[in-house]
Amino acid sequence: MNTVVASAVARLALGPAQVHRNIAVFPLLGLDAGPAPYLTLSEAIAARCIIVTEVSNSGSVPELRVVSQSDRPILLIDGEELIGAKQNRVLNTTILLKEKAETIIPVSCVEQGRWSYASAEFAASNTVMSRTIRMLKLRSVSDALDAEGKFRADQGKVWHEIERLQRRAGVTSATGAMQDVFRALSGDLAACEKAFMPVAGQTGIIVVIDGNVAGFDAVAHADAYAKLHPKLVRSYLVDALIERKTEQVDATKSAATAQAFLGELLDSQEKSFRSIGYGTDYRYQKPGMAGSALVHEERLVHMAFFRMPESKSADGATSSFQHRRRRLFE
Repeated sequence: MNTVVASAVARLALGPAQVHRNIAVFPLLGLDAGPAPYLTLSEAIAARCIIVTEVSNSGSVPELRVVSQSDRPILLIDGEELIGAKQNRVLNTTILLKEKAETIIPVSCVEQGRWSYASAEFAASNTVMSRTIRMLKLRSVSDALDAEGKFRADQGKVWHEIERLQRRAGVTSATGAMQDVFRALSGDLAACEKAFMPVAGQTGIIVVIDGNVAGFDAVAHADAYAKLHPKLVRSYLVDALIERKTEQVDATKSAATAQAFLGELLDSQEKSFRSIGYGTDYRYQKPGMAGSALVHEERLVHMAFFRMPESKSADGATSSFQHRRRRLFE
């Protein structure tokens, strides 16, 4: 494992358990590197120093145009949602945008039933893609990087999983929008969020659901993490809420499970790719686990790892991806 990523994982410390129903959330401490040298996506859009649009008037499902007018880099997190324009999208990977630059970014559609302008520009939402779909998207993007060097997701799989999420939640959406599931669960999400408030020095979360690690996200700056915390918590909560389980989890056992998961990461298979913006995009894979990390100037920017269901071999996954990729985009 890259020494910067391995060092960051080794420094992670679990904060006190925050438990609600069948969910245990542990604040991740030990990484805070002082004030963030970048803006988050929501900050940048609110300040009007970034403009996100379709790549052209006709648009392109897997790409968007971003124009930064900021003097600081801008951090876009894998799975963050942008709403508006011809259809809602999510980021396919974490990107640290360069200052005052125009960038074409890779995205996935999360609103299958709309292809018409709702607005000229995209707005930030309060949503990061649900953890279950995000982990599958991460794996498919990693497969695409192996197969063709592109940050492409399996769009058909994303749509299928959003449809499945809606069925499980009992939500009907006129445009098949992932956002409609979050809206339908907004009351429950808000109630649960109160149990998982950020603590001083927190730079990430690791989440245990029904006694099993779901995954974790971490950045290197507590001030930036505080802005990302609500949407990251909702990403992990939405699947747990749909299951509607109410039993409490054991905080002590959950802490041991979370700590063991962190220890498992260090011998993951690693591959590296040039990022869309600043830095190097690292991809990690081993049976039952997948993750990614962005490193710039020998410093961690963001990392996320997920517990994955057992799947077929990498060759089979790549072959399946290539078949669907041709069907969807060629």
